[in-house]
Amino acid sequence: MDAQQVQDGTPIFQRIKDFLTAQIAAGHWKEGDVIPSEQALVKQFGVSRMTVNRAVRELTAEAVLTRRQGSGTFVAPQKYQATLLEIRSIADEVRARGHAHRSSLQLLERAKANELLAKQFDLPAGHVLYHSVLVHYENGVPIQVEDRWVNPLCAPDYIQQDFTQQTPNEYLVAAAPLQGASYSLEALAAPRDIADMLAMEARQPCLVLKRQTRSAGRVASIVTMWHPGHRYQFTGTVS
Repeated sequence: MDAQQVQDGTPIFQRIKDFLTAQIAAGHWKEGDVIPSEQALVKQFGVSRMTVNRAVRELTAEAVLTRRQGSGTFVAPQKYQATLLEIRSIADEVRARGHAHRSSLQLLERAKANELLAKQFDLPAGHVLYHSVLVHYENGVPIQVEDRWVNPLCAPDYIQQDFTQQTPNEYLVAAAPLQGASYSLEALAAPRDIADMLAMEARQPCLVLKRQTRSAGRVASIVTMWHPGHRYQFTGTVS
C-alpha cells in the first residue's frame, strides 16, 4: 500500500506532509528545530524511504523545511513577512483610515471544481470546493468585490461562517495559518455583474488583485478581488 492511496483517498506522502505541518502549526516544532529523521518517519508510518523523501522534499521546496547537509532537516524561518504586498483584512484597512466597514454576502456555496480550478488547487477534477462572493463597503460606498474559492481540506468550517460579522480573510488567518502566497495585479474592464455590485458602469477599469494562499502544504484559497479604478489605489513601502 506504500505510496498508494489510503482509504480516504489521500496519498500517503500527503499524509506525512500533513503530519509534519500540523506539528509545526501546533508549536511542537518551532523555527530552527530539527524534525525526525527520514528513517524515523519510515518506521513511524510504515512506508518506504522514497515516500518519506517525497514528503520532506516537497515541504523543503515550499520553504516549510530546510535541509542542512550532514546536520538534518529543520523547520525553516518564516520569510513571508518580506513580501511587498501585505495580506490584511480589508476591514482592518478601512478601519485604519477611520472609516466604517461593512460587507454584503452575495453567494456562499459548495461547488465542484472544474478542471482549471482543480489544477490550481492540485486536486482531482470534481472535488468539492467552497465558493463565496462578497461586496465590501467603505462608508457605504462599494470598494471591493471578493470572489473566493476555498479548499475544504484546509478550512472545513468555512461554509458555516457568518461573513457579515467577520471577513473571509479574518476567518482563514485563524483556520488555515498562512504559509505563503503568490499574487498578480492587473487592470481589467469590469464585466456587467461586477460593475453592478460596485455601482459603476460596465467596462469601466478595475484594479484586479488575484491571490493564491497556501497553508499546511496545500493551496488553501484562490481569490479574485475587483476594485473600481477611480475609487481605489494600492500603496506600500519597501525598506
